[in-house]
Parts: sequence; C-alpha cells; structure tokens
Amino acid sequence: MTDDIQPIQPRRSVLYMPGSNLRALEKAKSLAADALILDLEDAVAPDAKAMARQQVVDAVNNGGYEPREVAIRINGSGSQWHADDLEAVAASKAAALVLPKAEGAGQVRAVAAALPEHMDLWCMIETPLAILHAEEIAAASPKTRCLIMGTSDLATDLNALHTPHREPFATSLSICLLAARAYGLTALDGVYLDLKNDDGFEAACHQGRQFGFDGKTLIHPRQLDAANRVFAPSDDDIAEADIIVTAFEQAQSEGKGVVVVNGQLVENLHVAAARRLLALSEAISARRQGDRA
Repeated sequence: MTDDIQPIQPRRSVLYMPGSNLRALEKAKSLAADALILDLEDAVAPDAKAMARQQVVDAVNNGGYEPREVAIRINGSGSQWHADDLEAVAASKAAALVLPKAEGAGQVRAVAAALPEHMDLWCMIETPLAILHAEEIAAASPKTRCLIMGTSDLATDLNALHTPHREPFATSLSICLLAARAYGLTALDGVYLDLKNDDGFEAACHQGRQFGFDGKTLIHPRQLDAANRVFAPSDDDIAEADIIVTAFEQAQSEGKGVVVVNGQLVENLHVAAARRLLALSEAISARRQGDRA
C-alpha cells in the first residue's frame, strides 16, 4: 500500500441498540458489529427519553466498546427532546452523532456547529424531501461523514411496499449513494425488518453491496454475521487486488506504460480500487484483532 490511501473505517455492520435498555447497551460491548448506533429516537418511549439520554451518555463515557465505533442517534430537529439530546451528546465521548430525518443544509449546519472537533455527523436520509435534497445534505458540513438510508420511514411516506428486490426504493438508494460518493462520505443501506427470513436478509445485503453501499444498518445481532461477510472483500477479491497492485508496481519500476493482468488492461482507476480494497481488508483484520485483545 502507498501513503496516499486514507485510513478506512470498516462499517459493514452498524447495529441499532435501544438507549433505554441498559442490558442491551452492555451486551453491545461483546458483539461483532463494526459500529453501534445507540438510539434515543424511535427505540425509546416518550416518557423514557430523559432516562435513556443519561444512560447512553454514561455508557459511552465509561467506555468498553472499543474497537467498535459508537454513534448516538438523537431525536429530530422538530422534537421537544432535540436540544437536550444535542447538548448531552456533543459533550460525550461518542465518535458521531446521528441526525434523523435530515432534510436540508441549514438543519445539518445547525447541528454540526454544536459538535466538538472529535465528533462526526451522520445524517439519515429517510423522507422524500431528504432524497430530493441529498446532495445539499452531503455538502452542508465537513463534519458530515456518513449518509444512512432510512427505508422504513421512507416506505411510509411513499406509500410503498417492502418487496423482495426493493424496486420501490431503487431511485432513492441510488440518489443517496450518488450524493455520498460525490462528497467522499460513507453510505449505509437501510434496515431489513423480517428477522425470520435469513435468506432474504442475505439477499438484501448482496443487493446493497451491488449498489455500492459500504455496509448495512441492522436491528438485531443475528444479522451481524451475514452483513460482515457480504460487505467484506472475499479471499478471491483480495488475491486479485494484490495481483493488480503488484503487477502495476512492477510495470512502473520497469518503465512500462501498459499493464495487463489476466488478459485485461489495468488502468489507474483499477489500481486505486484494488488498493482501497486491500486497505479495507487490512482494517477489518485490525478490527478483529482489537476484538480479541
């Protein structure tokens, strides 16, 4: 690998955990998730909001989640809990704040301005207006590092059905992904709700990977293994990437302008993709070692 490859944070599996459930917050420290979203929004009843907020902030500040990346989803900008959530999470040790129902640049910038230097902003794209404004949401603040598809809320607003191949969401998924890639952000696919359908979940992971998403948001630990496997480079992928990079570097050292691997012309874009894949593989390996430490 070369020095121009930026550090990669694996986000193959991003698991929502209810902030009001102390047992779940503790269990999350042992799960094989790349990242956790400790939830103060949908998973918490109105009369438990304040308790969950304090519980989540205390859990994050007390640590024990490493090497998992920990984000906290606050309540939306129009809610009565938003200001208190934002203040509490901004003062915590969380790696990121998750903003639900982001719909415009002004809203994103207002939240980003309240965050400390160490904290990233992840924006959820889960309404028709968010889809139409995906680019401005992605570009609104340098603190924004991730766009998350919220297909459940989007389905409700669109009056759409959850079909096996997610045809009603194809346009929205593509727009979100385009916005993320245009501004160098991580793109996370939406959740899969049928916990009894393991084959359907794995198919959805493969579809998300084919679209180009970096990982999938999850609602249950049983979904971790499939997401981690599908969104990781396979052994064949790694071997091919290594061959491409080695052949390119050898050709450069010999002053050759053309590189051919297995009968295919290799250009700079193929080498860049291969190096990124190898960097992702190394980051996943390092994460596994961190889990065993």
